[in-house]
Amino acid sequence: MASLKIDGREIGPTFAPYIIAELSANHNGKLDVAMAIISEAQRAGADAIKLQTYRPDTITLDCDDEDFQIHGGLWGGRTLYKLYEEAHTPWEWHKPLFEHARKLGITIFSSPFDNTAIDLLEDLNAPAYKIASFEAVDHALIKYAASTGKPMIISTGMADDEEIAEAIDAARSGGCRELAILHCVSGYPAPPQDYNLRTIPDMISRFGCVTGLSDHTLDNTTAIASVVLGASIIEKHFTLDRNGGGPDDSFSLEPTELKALCRDSKTAWEALGGVDYGRKSSEIGNVKFRRSLYFVRDMKAGETITSDHVRSVRPGFGLPPKMLENVIGKTANRDIRKNTPVTTDAFS
Repeated sequence: MASLKIDGREIGPTFAPYIIAELSANHNGKLDVAMAIISEAQRAGADAIKLQTYRPDTITLDCDDEDFQIHGGLWGGRTLYKLYEEAHTPWEWHKPLFEHARKLGITIFSSPFDNTAIDLLEDLNAPAYKIASFEAVDHALIKYAASTGKPMIISTGMADDEEIAEAIDAARSGGCRELAILHCVSGYPAPPQDYNLRTIPDMISRFGCVTGLSDHTLDNTTAIASVVLGASIIEKHFTLDRNGGGPDDSFSLEPTELKALCRDSKTAWEALGGVDYGRKSSEIGNVKFRRSLYFVRDMKAGETITSDHVRSVRPGFGLPPKMLENVIGKTANRDIRKNTPVTTDAFS
């Protein structure tokens, strides 16, 4: 069964879901806000906080041509360059952010968007790399990240099955030995009906990787449901204030919601358990309250037991109700008091 390890934490189907809080652009240009988001993610119980490492010139071109214009949606009216200029996490912030996360004991890693970003993150000893959905078709980037030998996670938004297989091949050929893929819908926000969560078990069987969910819906329902279908990782955007006005704030979880996700996804995973028809520990004390056979009339030794003498009632100290036909017509071995359980020594 596939698994991987990030920063000492085992990830896979036999472990509780690994929760990644995506900081993305929710710092809104303020280092102290980024620090606070990391603190709140750790307090909420997330396993990891994830950054995005790029500069506007490493991800796009400073160009106003129509190809580079954004029309409609959350980011309409901007060029790609202007959006990424606003949204990026300055490279000089990375070291203090990594130090802050490590001091708190929460894992921190990032999505690199070019080779220089990977070089920066290697200098900070990042424990893993995440390839964003839009970069899943950039095989050279995937291979360069894979060449570090670190665990990798690849989001698959917009990718068809062939493109997912190609991204996995790029990671494997680049040297990646510990790999996870995330089912993803690259809509911001994405409606739950677009997620088709039944894809997750197919991905697990088809690609043989640890599989999770990058969730852009507005609440936790889709993410928790994914655990039941085999998701071992859940990634959600995280902010201090959904109304903060930043590029990603409006579709991000707030602290109480992230705390609920960490709690409820673990509960869903624990509830899955395994195939087990046996009696559960919480049921042991209630067995005595099941139905069983009781005498409901006084009887004398030698009398024939009829249906008027015996009923199926609670509690469960008598013979099971399925034995009723075996009891009717038998002879009482002794005097019997009503409201006592039917036992095998009472008749012959």
